[in-house]
Amino acid sequence: MFSIIFAWIGQTSNGDGNPLLMMMPLFAILLIFYFLMIRPQVRRQKEQRTMLDGLKKGDNVIAAGGIYGTIAGLKDKDNIVILKISDNVKIEVLKTSVSTVIRKE
Repeated sequence: MFSIIFAWIGQTSNGDGNPLLMMMPLFAILLIFYFLMIRPQVRRQKEQRTMLDGLKKGDNVIAAGGIYGTIAGLKDKDNIVILKISDNVKIEVLKTSVSTVIRKE
């Protein structure tokens, strides 16, 4: 991809062109890349972090492995969530493995 850009710059340059103007397509590509790839990913990470920080006892969640359960407790110092998946069955999973909080409606 860059070889095409450099070839284009080499063909259009006759020694008296403005270097900033010649680099404009590269800047445009980087700007488009930022708005289409990087910015949405940062936003998703921020939403995930906010969701994990807002976990509380009694929330219904789905863990990354597809385990559905209710939060029975939190161990914040170890970043562990205790999930109640059935009567008398509790498991410990990492807080980061919680993928979705199911809202009660």
